[in-house]
Amino acid sequence: MVRVSRLHPWPATVEEAARIQDRLRPLVRLAAAQPSPIRTAAGVDVAYSTASDRLVAGVAVLDTETLETVDTAIATGTASFPYATGFLAFRELPTLVEALERLATTPDLLVCDGQGLAHPRRFGLACHLGVLTDLPSIGVAKTPLGRYDPPAPARGSSTDLLDGAEVIGRALRTQDNIKPVFVSVGHKIDLDAACEHVLSLAPRYRLPEPTRRADQLVRNALVS
Repeated sequence: MVRVSRLHPWPATVEEAARIQDRLRPLVRLAAAQPSPIRTAAGVDVAYSTASDRLVAGVAVLDTETLETVDTAIATGTASFPYATGFLAFRELPTLVEALERLATTPDLLVCDGQGLAHPRRFGLACHLGVLTDLPSIGVAKTPLGRYDPPAPARGSSTDLLDGAEVIGRALRTQDNIKPVFVSVGHKIDLDAACEHVLSLAPRYRLPEPTRRADQLVRNALVS
């Protein structure tokens, strides 16, 4: 089970959500004081119904050496918070938290299908989940929130993801000649380590295996 701190109530408005992000953002740690071995990594993802406000949140925990799934959990809920740029986490977090608390395993790393520091307010989903759980967390997004030069075509190539002159993440090529993913720090990890973990967790496909498994989990649950 993942222990989740109740650091705030779920907001009803964008203004309330912005105040929560401003209050929690200073709690983000950009590197672990004493890095621990990462033996398990949990991918988190959410799928939405096209016919209603129903959503399914899922977590898939993998052994980082074998990439075998060792635990899963899902939860269903409703997207009650309004859709607004920079505040997507508040639509997903209540149900994601429920799914995390249903795990029998506490993972060593959270890999989020979304942003970390690469966020307009520097507090994306990966930062928020990392602070609430106090677990190392990484944001791995499919689309950039910032500008970047395309990395070289070989797997492992990367370039800085920038907002003005500020480095907010990296465009990382996880497979040869495939579009990069966009990695940013969530909590208790630095950017170099985050990219190393993403590469090791993506041996065959563009996206890391934990989030791929979580995506499959929630899609299957949504139609069942």
